[in-house]
Amino acid sequence: MPKLDLAYVRKQFPALTDDVAFLDNAGGSQIARPVFDRISEFMFSANVQLGATYSTSVAASRKVADGRAALATLLNADRAEEVVMGATATQLFDQLAQALVQHWEPGDEVVVSNFDHEANIGPWRRLEQRGIIVKTWELPIGEHRPGPESLAPLLGPKTRLVAMTHCSNIFGSINDVRAVADLVHDHGAMICVDGVAYAPHRAIDVKALDADFYGFSVYKTYGPHHAALYGKYHLLRHKAGNLNHYFYGEDRVPNKLEPGNPNYELAYSCVGVIEYLEGLAAAHGINAKGREAVEVAFNMIADHEAALCERMLAYLRRRDDVTIVGDPSSDRDARVPTISFVIEGQSSREIVEAVDPSGVGIRFGDFHSKRLVQALDLGDPDGVIRVSAVHYNTFNEIDRLIERLESLRKKVS
Repeated sequence: MPKLDLAYVRKQFPALTDDVAFLDNAGGSQIARPVFDRISEFMFSANVQLGATYSTSVAASRKVADGRAALATLLNADRAEEVVMGATATQLFDQLAQALVQHWEPGDEVVVSNFDHEANIGPWRRLEQRGIIVKTWELPIGEHRPGPESLAPLLGPKTRLVAMTHCSNIFGSINDVRAVADLVHDHGAMICVDGVAYAPHRAIDVKALDADFYGFSVYKTYGPHHAALYGKYHLLRHKAGNLNHYFYGEDRVPNKLEPGNPNYELAYSCVGVIEYLEGLAAAHGINAKGREAVEVAFNMIADHEAALCERMLAYLRRRDDVTIVGDPSSDRDARVPTISFVIEGQSSREIVEAVDPSGVGIRFGDFHSKRLVQALDLGDPDGVIRVSAVHYNTFNEIDRLIERLESLRKKVS
């Protein structure tokens, strides 16, 4: 696999400059140029309501359908109708919960974790108001990657769904979704996966995972402020109720789960994400289109990100006063370059604020994984320091951060 051409990559992201190093990408990535181009194209040529018979409306409908198909390609879904679009993953998980509960009964059970982003916990917990019993899958103390063995005792004949994350936005650990999915399906239940922290780093494959539902944020995956939720078609059709107007039948998949319609221009711009990945493959001498390009591009991305991860983790491992929160290794199969840590005797807030003037953007907090950070009991009310790189980041940017952290260490000592 060729080495990633960073000069090419960075030219595709107009916001990137040498002045600011964006190392807060887990909160949202920069947007690739083809995505912006598609937004402009839609706004200037097809900015009308869908569903009419005149040519501009027909073209607009086709463009939105193309955007949905692009998301299906990213997810490796069988059909575009398996993709529900919305503003955020948080919104889509909540809509899914409200749709599924229409077919459940009081006393049915859902399992949520204490190690996920709240987006895939809160919507299910709120179903307690509808008589649904919610059980908590807790991460064993000292571990950063959950396994099916700790989930198994919580499953039973009334379990309807298990919610989990593909990758922790605190630990950076990649979880074995397929192993959990197999266990969940053996008990006749469904699995809903939060892929937000995974999607910017690896090619999603909902079929390989056997995920029933899978959500991610396009705006963290080099696209616009938009999100997608995959659902197996037969589940969306027969297990999810209608959230749209009363005259939308339950056969209107996926529109029954998109009240008010998705944003048209942002939907179409998802085509630009695929175009970026295809261009990335071509720039490295690989003639690939569609799903093949997605897999090729993310394979190159993973190699570069693992090297960035090792540069940062190697520095943190050398410091006796640092606790790495999660896997201390840079194994590309085990983690993504979302790195959290705390520094003994120092406030995470104060460290990050002291880094800010150097032009390196990092962050502190719990990142809406509040239950996890509270359970870790790290002793800092400001949570963890998080450095989150993606493939357009450089070794020089990591080194700039290391130099600043080292200068702060010397001041304290």
